[in-house]
Amino acid sequence: MRGVVQGVNYRWFTQRRASDLGLTGYVRNAADGSVQITIEGARELIEHLLDVLRVGPSAAVVESVQVEWHAPSGEFDRFEVRS
Repeated sequence: MRGVVQGVNYRWFTQRRASDLGLTGYVRNAADGSVQITIEGARELIEHLLDVLRVGPSAAVVESVQVEWHAPSGEFDRFEVRS
């Protein structure tokens, strides 16, 4: 996610929404000012989460979203915020 996505509770917003949907993975801030997210779960739930994340919390301004689809690794048991 690119735009105004750091310092606006975007990671915590993402964690809450992903957990509510039963998705696993993590969200973290990147050094370039973007937010990186790894999500595993049902594709339709991931697509729903992506729709929500394109808007984000009220203080966020999401300018672009880049999505790459990969086979799930199965390594996650919950969705967490990483630093």
